[in-house]
Amino acid sequence: MTGRGVDQILPSPGKPELHEAFVKNANGYVTLAERANGPIPKPVDYRYVWGEALEIWKTADLDIGIVNLETSITNSDEFWPAKGIHYRMQPGNLPCVAAASIDCCVLANNHVLDFGYAGLSETLLSLRRARVPTAGAGENIDAACSPARIPVDDKGRVLVFGFADSSSGVPRSWRAGEHRAGVNLLRDLSTGTARRVADRIRKLKRTNDTVVASIHWGGNWGYDVPIEQREFAHQLIDDGGVDIVHGHSSHHPKAIEFYKGKAIMYGCGDFLNDYEGIGGHDHCHPWLALMYLVTLSLPSRRTERFEIVPLSIKKMRLVETDSEDRQWLTETLNTISKVFGTVCRITEDKRLSVSRAA
Repeated sequence: MTGRGVDQILPSPGKPELHEAFVKNANGYVTLAERANGPIPKPVDYRYVWGEALEIWKTADLDIGIVNLETSITNSDEFWPAKGIHYRMQPGNLPCVAAASIDCCVLANNHVLDFGYAGLSETLLSLRRARVPTAGAGENIDAACSPARIPVDDKGRVLVFGFADSSSGVPRSWRAGEHRAGVNLLRDLSTGTARRVADRIRKLKRTNDTVVASIHWGGNWGYDVPIEQREFAHQLIDDGGVDIVHGHSSHHPKAIEFYKGKAIMYGCGDFLNDYEGIGGHDHCHPWLALMYLVTLSLPSRRTERFEIVPLSIKKMRLVETDSEDRQWLTETLNTISKVFGTVCRITEDKRLSVSRAA
């Protein structure tokens, strides 16, 4: 989430006024972060917020990087009146996204329309101009349902489909229509909906394509994985040929499952936000930011290696986390993923290796 307080520390901050119940100026979130961890040298450059993640991405030699971008990119003032929280990044700060060399921004979430249809249109246009593919939202239902198609040299294409479920707080009125912009909002997580989604994926998938289903579902807090989420993910893999399920919405990481050799992340947690210094959920260690590095075998596209790089958000910047947090994260992931037969181990290079239990 590169909007609100994060937007204010970047070189081209937008209007700071907010329409929240308690905080009326986005700089208030900057103040909270500075009280927690010290002064932020604003304005920062566009690479600042990604911190130590940039070098990790570089050395990992990734084929593709995917994020759920949970903010609008707009100057629109048409804030959605029925929502209590609105995220906005000024388009002039878009180089922040480019600095991370992100290959796809998934927009199927509960903040992309925070500043109305004008805000969504400007978000889509801004990312298009920056040549960053998007998925999960569009000017009509066909565009919202269409995947991002990303070629990878000598390895085929990666198709990224973006979906949202109303359990994540997406208003049902945000569903894209034939002549209405919006998000690719699922009607529910039923077998019938999964079948229809799988049919569409299967029709678009070609030989040598890798398919990622990126789904915004569930609440912000809590480790429970509803049975309907699990069945929906399984059906996408069984019937749609999905290779990775990228789940998000929770502000902290949730369980990981390997189903028929395919990775399912039920909730990846936040990778960047402006919540630093806000209390109330410290037992979930919300300052932790996880980078998921997934390697697939070809041609089966089963998960060959799955690593997590744990970082921390400090001064609105991603930095190496400490050993205590790494140990807490390992124990927590092992506890919540045990039911799925998944185990995590800390490696010599301070990462977490994730695999099926022996």
